[in-house]
Amino acid sequence: MNKSTSNNAISFESVRYAWGKQDSPFLVINDLQIAPGEKLFLYGASGSGKSTLLNLMAGVLLPRAGSIHLLGADITRLSNRQRDQFRAQHMGIIFQQFNLIPYLNCADNLRMRIEFLPRDQQQDAIAQIPVLLERLGIAHVAQQQAHQLSVGQQQRVALARALLGSPRIIIADEPTSALDAGLREEFMSLLFELLDEKTGLVFVSHDQQLRSRFDRALDMQAFRADSIAAANTSEVQV
Repeated sequence: MNKSTSNNAISFESVRYAWGKQDSPFLVINDLQIAPGEKLFLYGASGSGKSTLLNLMAGVLLPRAGSIHLLGADITRLSNRQRDQFRAQHMGIIFQQFNLIPYLNCADNLRMRIEFLPRDQQQDAIAQIPVLLERLGIAHVAQQQAHQLSVGQQQRVALARALLGSPRIIIADEPTSALDAGLREEFMSLLFELLDEKTGLVFVSHDQQLRSRFDRALDMQAFRADSIAAANTSEVQV
C-alpha cells in the first residue's frame, strides 16, 4: 500500500468495472484520491454511472480489476460480511429515495441504524439522536411514522441517520432531487453545518448549481470507458 493510499479517505487505483459478464468495462478509474475531510461534488447525466461509482465506494459492488481503499483498508479484499461491517462502522449513506421504513416513527428509523453499529459506538450514537433531531428541527415529529412526514422532514431524518455514529465518510446519492429550491438550499446548509471537518463527503447530483459549495467537482465522463475511448480516438486523429 503506497503512502497516498494510506493517507486518503478514499483511493481508487487501476479500477475497471463491467456489468455482469460483459468484457468491455463501463467505468475506468485509473487514479482517484479523496483526502480526509474533502467535500467532493460528482456530477453527470442520468445513466452516466454516478450511482455505480458510489456503490463501488461503499463496497456494494466490486470492480473487475484494481483496488479500492477506504480509510487505508482495501475493501476489495474483504468478505461480504466484512464489507457490511466496515460500511456500518465508517460510512453514512444518504439515499435518493431516503429508504426510511414507512411504518416506523422518526426516532425508531434512527435506532434501526444503531443496531448495525459496533457495540462500542452504540451508546454514543443513542446520545446523538435527540441532539440531531433538535438541530435538524424535527424533534417535534420524532414519534410520527415516516410516511406521515413531509418530504423535507423525511430528508432530514435521512441526514440524521447518515450522521449517527460519526462516520468518517458520507456518501449522498442525489439527495436533493425530490426537494424544491427552498428546501434544497435549506438541506445543503444543514448538511455542511453538521459535517465534521474531518468527515469526507462524496455528493452526487446532476444539479450543478450546488457545486460551488464543494472543494472539488468531477465529471463522470472522465471515468466512462466510452468517453475515454472517444477522447483517445480524437487525439490520434489530430
